[in-house]
Amino acid sequence: MNTYNNEPLFLAVKKSNRILANAIIDEYAREHSYREALCDIVKPIMYTLGELWLKEETTLAQTYVAAKISEDTLNKAIQKGEYEETSSDNHRVAVIGNVEDDFHSLGRKLVGTFLSASGWEVIDLGNDVSPAEFVETAVSHGSHVIGVSAMMYSTAQNVENISAILARRNLKNDIKLAVGGAVFKLTPTLVKEVGGDGTASNATDAPRLFNELFEYREGR
Repeated sequence: MNTYNNEPLFLAVKKSNRILANAIIDEYAREHSYREALCDIVKPIMYTLGELWLKEETTLAQTYVAAKISEDTLNKAIQKGEYEETSSDNHRVAVIGNVEDDFHSLGRKLVGTFLSASGWEVIDLGNDVSPAEFVETAVSHGSHVIGVSAMMYSTAQNVENISAILARRNLKNDIKLAVGGAVFKLTPTLVKEVGGDGTASNATDAPRLFNELFEYREGR
């Protein structure tokens, strides 16, 4: 059980102090590793910030700095050989965004960070993305995985419209749909209900999910 006091790091993130936050993480990693730092102390703070964002108790600046701190830690883990990058001859392109009417961007940004570090080219469409834009962007860039983020049940229902377009254009076998967000953790059955092909428990697991969906496309 991790008994580390995360309060100093949390306060550094809340104050948007990237230098101090990285110093705290560096100190933890000297005794453990940067990969463990991501899981043990960075990830819990990201979860807390996501909760605060829902309550409108955090700012865009704080979430931006938090995402950059996560990226800093991940890059250090890769440099130390602690995090395995994607090894493939196939060029992998991921299209990600928040589904229509959804504006909770922190989780999506973290997923993009981890995908990029794992060798994926990431096209981030931002918030409030229409179903048609997801599909058209994936087709035009040769992407085989779309990653859609939704925080609440009401917005998660909009994911179904993306799945419907893929089905109507006979693209379901070639373009897979990864879904993520708090609502899918609370209601796992929702993944299939909205036409998703899989979900990850957190941003650090997103590359594994995207790689699996890329490899498991029909005909590979």
